[in-house]
Amino acid sequence: MTEISSMIITHTKASIDDIEHAWHGTVGDMLHRLYSHELVLECAVLMTCNRVEVYVVSPKGSKVLFDYAKKMGVPERIVEFNDHEESLAHLMRVACGLESMIVGEDQILGQIKELYHTARQAGVTGKVLDTAFEKAIHVGKRVRAETRINQGSVSIGSAAVDLAEDVLGTLEGKMVVIIGAGTMGTLVAHALAHKNVSAIYVANRTFERAEELAEELNGFAVRYDEMDKYIACSDVVISATSAPHAVITSKMLRQIMENRENHNRDMLLIDIATPRDIEEAASELPDVKLYNIDGLKEISDRNLQKRLQEVGRVEEIVEAEYELLQLQYKSQRADKIIAALYSQIQDLRIRERERAVNRLSAKHTLGDFERQVLDDLTHAITNKVLAEPTKTLRNAAAEENLDFLETTAALFKLDMK
Repeated sequence: MTEISSMIITHTKASIDDIEHAWHGTVGDMLHRLYSHELVLECAVLMTCNRVEVYVVSPKGSKVLFDYAKKMGVPERIVEFNDHEESLAHLMRVACGLESMIVGEDQILGQIKELYHTARQAGVTGKVLDTAFEKAIHVGKRVRAETRINQGSVSIGSAAVDLAEDVLGTLEGKMVVIIGAGTMGTLVAHALAHKNVSAIYVANRTFERAEELAEELNGFAVRYDEMDKYIACSDVVISATSAPHAVITSKMLRQIMENRENHNRDMLLIDIATPRDIEEAASELPDVKLYNIDGLKEISDRNLQKRLQEVGRVEEIVEAEYELLQLQYKSQRADKIIAALYSQIQDLRIRERERAVNRLSAKHTLGDFERQVLDDLTHAITNKVLAEPTKTLRNAAAEENLDFLETTAALFKLDMK
C-alpha cells in the first residue's frame, strides 16, 4: 500500500516570518498544486500561525515533498521530512496539543478538523489520509476527555478572564472594557468571546486596530481619549497596553468612581501590562479590586505544571492508539486484496450461474424459485471457497507478510488500482 509522507515546518525550528513565507497562497492553492502532481494520490495541509504541515500519499512521497520545498524556496534548516510511521505519530501528537507552543491547547484540534474537512471537500483525500486524520481527531478528543492536558489557563490573557470569573462568580451579563488591542489584549478578547458578557468595549491608541478587534468579537471600539466614560459603566477593566507609563492613575479612577451612577457596585481591575498600566494606589479606593500580572503568572505557571504532569498519560494513549491505527492499516491492506478477489469471483459466479440458467432453460421452463436456488447455491459456494483464503490474507497482513499479499494479487491477476 502506498504510504504517507509529510513535510513539517513549525515554531520549534522556524520563526513566524519563516512560517508565513512558507505558505505560498491559501490552503486551497496548496492542495491544488500538490494534487496536480502526477505522483500524488492524496494530500492534506495543516496551516496555522505556528505551523505549515503537508501530508501526501505517494509512491515517492519523500522526493515529491523535497522537490516541493525546494521549488517553494523553503530553507532546509526549518523543515523536517517524515516517513509513514513518523507522520502518523506526529499528527496524533499535534491533535493532542503535545506539539503546540502552549501544551494541551484546544484550538489546534478545531483547526485540524477544519483543514481536514477542506481537503475532503476539495476531493484530494482518500482511504489512507482519511484513516489517519479520523484517528488523530479521535485521539485528540479522547485525551481531552480522559486527562487534564487542557485544564487551567496557561496564557496570561485567558488567566485574566478566569480570574475575573472567579472573583465575580460569573461574567454573564457583565460589561467589560479591554484597554490595548495588541497581542495580549487580543488573547483576553478571544477568551471573553464565549463568556456571554453583555458588552465588550475595546480601547486602543490606534482606533483602527480597536475597530478590527471589536469587529471580531461583535464588540464596540472606543476612542482612547474617551475610555473613562466606558470604564465608569463597566464591571471589569482589563488593561494590556505597551505604554511606558500608567494609563489609569488613582486620581483618574477616583474621579471615575465618584461620577459613577451606581456607587455600590464594585469595579474589578486586572492589569496584565509590563510595565504596569494601573497605579497601585488605585487599589486603596473604595469599591475597587485591583489584580496585577504577578498573581496571574503564578496561576498560569501552576496550571502549566499541572498540564505537563499529564503529558506521560497522554503519550501512553497516543502509543496505544498508534498500535490500533497500525492494525487498521494492516487490515486495509488485506481488505483491498480480499475485495478485489471477491469481485473477481463474483463476476465469475454470475457468468456461470447465467450459463447454467440458459442451459437448463433450453430443456425446461425455469421459474423464480429455481433461479433463486441456483443463485443461492453459487453464492454459498463462493463464500465457502473464499472463507479460508480471507482468514489467511488477514493474518498475513497482521504479520506484515507483504510478499504473501503481493503474490496473492499476482496469482489471481487482481486489479489493485
